[in-house]
Amino acid sequence: NFSPYYQHSLAIAASFTLAYLFIFMPCMVGNCLVCLIVVKNRHMRTVTNLFILNLAISDLLVGIFCIPTTLVDNLITGWPFSNAVCKLSGLVQGISVAASVFTLVAIAVDRFRCIVYPFKPKLTLLVAKATIGLVWALALVIMLPSAVMLTVDQEKGHFMVSSDNKIYPLYYCYETWPEPEMRKVYTMVLFTHIYLMPLALIMIMYGCIGAKLSATAVLSSSGHPDIKSPISQRKVKVVKMLIVVALLFMLSWLPLWTLMLLTDYARPEGDQLDLLTGYIFPFSHWLAFSNSSINPIIYGYFNENFKKGFQAACRSGSCCSVLPQEQAVSKDQQGCKARSTRDTALSANPLTIRGWGVYMVRLENEQVGDKRVLS
Repeated sequence: NFSPYYQHSLAIAASFTLAYLFIFMPCMVGNCLVCLIVVKNRHMRTVTNLFILNLAISDLLVGIFCIPTTLVDNLITGWPFSNAVCKLSGLVQGISVAASVFTLVAIAVDRFRCIVYPFKPKLTLLVAKATIGLVWALALVIMLPSAVMLTVDQEKGHFMVSSDNKIYPLYYCYETWPEPEMRKVYTMVLFTHIYLMPLALIMIMYGCIGAKLSATAVLSSSGHPDIKSPISQRKVKVVKMLIVVALLFMLSWLPLWTLMLLTDYARPEGDQLDLLTGYIFPFSHWLAFSNSSINPIIYGYFNENFKKGFQAACRSGSCCSVLPQEQAVSKDQQGCKARSTRDTALSANPLTIRGWGVYMVRLENEQVGDKRVLS
């Protein structure tokens, strides 16, 4: 009987469930299609698409491990699972989120090299695979301290009472740092490496890409008036995509990171704490996770080959359908083989970041701790 765990009314719980299902289903279906399109079509196996495949895999992990776990934790009070599940879920969730961010940086670096320095040696598939391995290794390293500190502990002096007056112990999965300051330092490390630095790098590189495309358009229009229109259209499309990239990243992550820093440094209590844990954090989690479901939509909108793959799957009614090989070949999907900026512009990939949350508990002494299950 899990009724003692419920912390919301049936209407609110149903609203939370529907909202999370709304992003869970597109996340799973869309990213599975992205994986199939890249794997089933050999002409889609470029460096950029390999990074996109890795991003889709990390998005799937977010959908599998982050969204359900976060939903359950937002609906119930306490932690109903074992200590092993506490550590494993936190580790897997954190790694998938960090891998997504690092993959987006790798995509930005690849696009930067191809467009800004089109005549330099390009990344090979072997180098791309090694980069992906490094991405997951770095994600594991940065999230390992959280998994080590995560533990399930009974909150002494607090119990749950069911409708039939049965008493249940109250357990929580949270990080038990030796000193509170250590948790603050670790939070700042995560904020710097999973939000601030990636955002700065991506915006700088995409800014350089935009400047390069603008300069190329001016030179082409002055020297070759007949190709002015195509280059201008491609430039506008890439610029629009870069705006979407920046907005998605900032809007989806900023509320969650603001709340994280607020809970660590301001330590809200009382009604403020109840409002944060009951409503604001669940919305922030949902907003962060929504990017995992938006990614495939952006691929289909900005990339003609993914759009054809999605359309082929929809027409056949099967996720196993992929676009024909002859449709998969185009300049923007040939990686950096084309030396001109014009041929590589459409390969640029939008950015979106998956979120992770802080769940707060009120301890016996009324101080606020956190259980930073990355989800």
